Amino acid sequence: METAKKKRPFGFYVCALGFTFERCAFYVVKYMLAIWIATTVGGGGLGLSDVYASSISAGFVAATYITPMVGGYIADYWLSPRLCVIIGMILMGLGYLCTWQAHSMTLVWVMIILVSVGTGLFKGNLSGVNGLLFEDKDELNSAFSIQYSFVNIGSFIGTTFVILLIQPMGFNFVFLLCAIFLFVDAIWFAMNSRALGDAGKKPFKHDQRQFVDKEKKKEAESKPLTSGDKKRIFAIVLVTLFSAVFWFVWYLAYMPAYFYFGWGDGENFLNHANWVIGSFTVPTAWFDSMNALTCIILGPVLAVVWAKMAKRPKGDMSMFKKTALGMMLVGLAYIVMVAADLIRGDGQASLLWIVLVSLLMSVGEMIFSPLGNSFITMLAPAKVLGLLLGFWPIAVFIANLTYPYLYGWLKTTTFWVGYGGLGVVVIVLGLALWIASKSLDHLASEK
Repeated sequence: METAKKKRPFGFYVCALGFTFERCAFYVVKYMLAIWIATTVGGGGLGLSDVYASSISAGFVAATYITPMVGGYIADYWLSPRLCVIIGMILMGLGYLCTWQAHSMTLVWVMIILVSVGTGLFKGNLSGVNGLLFEDKDELNSAFSIQYSFVNIGSFIGTTFVILLIQPMGFNFVFLLCAIFLFVDAIWFAMNSRALGDAGKKPFKHDQRQFVDKEKKKEAESKPLTSGDKKRIFAIVLVTLFSAVFWFVWYLAYMPAYFYFGWGDGENFLNHANWVIGSFTVPTAWFDSMNALTCIILGPVLAVVWAKMAKRPKGDMSMFKKTALGMMLVGLAYIVMVAADLIRGDGQASLLWIVLVSLLMSVGEMIFSPLGNSFITMLAPAKVLGLLLGFWPIAVFIANLTYPYLYGWLKTTTFWVGYGGLGVVVIVLGLALWIASKSLDHLASEK
């Protein structure tokens, strides 16, 4: 007889909504940096080049995806992960306050420092606390898929609605609004901390996972890492590095969407797609919104899919295969961009092509990205749980550190050759990972 479906604890929603507020602010700022810096001074921007704007936006994102390793290590051994989360929220809010008053790059750099440190304390540790709330490890894939929807609710609200305030209120006012979101986030999390029970009160080295046997916890705390532990850590590192390829081309795809196909105030915006529907000009930020909306919808859908697949005799699809599939889909998005450019000729591409690009990118993202935290929470030894949860975002750090250089080079090549070639390379790498996945899966199953 099938048992009644368990309800997720309220603490899960406390953590998930914590991401909603933070990601709303983050994605608004990510978009604004890329556009604001390249917008003319008369239009309220800094009037710099699109290549420089993309490098600053990428630097901002990269900085926020390397510091979670440090924040995770702090939460492993020294500070309560819950305290780290609150401190991180406050630091991020102070960072966005800097850009509220910024009229040059100086305060932008101060913002990047504060937000990156704050994100380091916040990002992986909040996921870590959330993972401690579940008794059954088979619930984790579904839970983190739903959490990813909450992440993208924030992104969707930010890039769909909050950015509409830029024109009437100005860029700096919207930066202020982002700061307020983070301060509200800190208050929300602190006021509802009782719903988390004991999860995250102590550093992660004290194994608080409910699905791990108590005797195993005691044994692991007193002994060094075993050979099986090291192999599972290597599996986590390997998946992370493959995901860096995905994120490299994923973030790079935003640049042609904003500048080659997009429209804006400056010579860098080439407007090769028709963003006008009737009398309404679709904001380029809605390219981000399409991604967020797709992720919101797919979160609950894939949560059900993964839960059903886990009950099969052969179990769920492996993390390596999911990563490979994500890579192939984002590679296909590049082929679609090239097709759009070839078909438009000397005119403008239909906006439907841009929608399809975003859809492929988003489905590829949802198939594997939300499950990184689940994969790590299940496999990582407790004494390095925070560190490895912080290591997972390093893929995005690597991607954002490197893609602006390729973007600068791609501007000097024929569009279909550069972007089409890149798409083919990524699809081939995804196929190679899929073929090798059977051998790689043994690493994750080592005891």
